[in-house]
Amino acid sequence: MSLRSAVCACTLLVASFASHAGLIVNGDFESHKLNKNSWTWLSSSQFDGWQGSNIEIWHALQGVEAVSGNHFIELNADGGNSGDWSIFQSFATEIGQHYQLDFYYRARTGNNEQFQVSVAGIDWLLNDHSSAGWTQFSNSFIATGNSTTLRFTSKNPGTYGNFIDAVQVSAVPVISQVPEPATLAAFGLGLIGLLAGRRLRQPK
Repeated sequence: MSLRSAVCACTLLVASFASHAGLIVNGDFESHKLNKNSWTWLSSSQFDGWQGSNIEIWHALQGVEAVSGNHFIELNADGGNSGDWSIFQSFATEIGQHYQLDFYYRARTGNNEQFQVSVAGIDWLLNDHSSAGWTQFSNSFIATGNSTTLRFTSKNPGTYGNFIDAVQVSAVPVISQVPEPATLAAFGLGLIGLLAGRRLRQPK
């Protein structure tokens, strides 16, 4: 592989990551500012990015700190609601493209809490909550349309439970179009050696 080809491949790889970062709007739930040790709830129409049921925001209440930023949400929100508590967000995707979904979840009261995550025709039921700390969810899906909807739906009643934070969706780069990691590493070492050799051969 030529030096120029390797540099171009590295540039394309970095650009691919950058161009697909942050497909979820307000995934940290930071758009609505809240004082520390407090909480509030809003209609989803008042909250950036998300739709569906009411959204309840917490800021370090009851000793629970957010994973990212200052805020996280309780899926089982306060206020009136018809049916299961559910929030969702739609975002642009490419058919056949692989995407990575990551977020954190935690119990408020106990291990009877559970919710369903749905995206691109895939459903995951999460019922392994812990009130002692956050658990990370990480999985992938393939887009089946030019728009994909991510939805969280509570599977236990009432207004207590299912903390969620740091929701992210990003496209997985097509690595078949770039060199293997070993090739890139060898290229990096070779480039360092080339530069060092040039320094040694410079006239005094």
